Amino acid sequence: MSGMKPASWSYAEEFVPEPEVVEAARRRGVELGTAPPVGAGAGAVLRLLAAAVGARHVVEVGTGAGTSGLWLLAGMPEDGVLTTIDVSAENQRAARQAYTAAGYPHQRTRVITGAAADVLPRMTDGAYDMVLVDADKETYPTYVEHAVRLLRPGGVLAVDNMLWHDQVADPAARDETTSTLRELGKELRDHDDLVTALLPVSDGLLVAVRR
Repeated sequence: MSGMKPASWSYAEEFVPEPEVVEAARRRGVELGTAPPVGAGAGAVLRLLAAAVGARHVVEVGTGAGTSGLWLLAGMPEDGVLTTIDVSAENQRAARQAYTAAGYPHQRTRVITGAAADVLPRMTDGAYDMVLVDADKETYPTYVEHAVRLLRPGGVLAVDNMLWHDQVADPAARDETTSTLRELGKELRDHDDLVTALLPVSDGLLVAVRR
């Protein structure tokens, strides 16, 4: 059983330094207040996963101010394209600014403004190397269902906030959001087509590989 102390968790969370352009995007995301940015620990894992699978085709559900997109792009090959979906045009303006500040040409990103539940069904089965879900929690089950469909065999699913402020691990926490995330995690853990792990980085990052 792990005896990790808070100091060790903080050390690991900050072990990979947050690049200045990512820090700026994170601050902008906090200012916008509509989409809490991904933590540095989770971002470093996203970059690692994108690099590990050579992710050339990535879908991001929830653009925010571009923080997670920058981590993903940093791990993707130079010809990789990030398709990012968000209902907020303001979020996406901030994200575009972040991508430009980081030096990514516009061809590297495909920014779609709209409800992901409407956009995802029009996307091609098995055509993507990686999908990140980090948007409104109540609709996570719908997003994840499409994400699994979109992934190629060997593709990676990443779902952020799956520990939800320490609430998911607390059996006494039974609010709607916590219950949704808790049940979704169990469903993904037991999914026949996925190899799954829940990583205690940032606010909890569930990762899975499609068989």
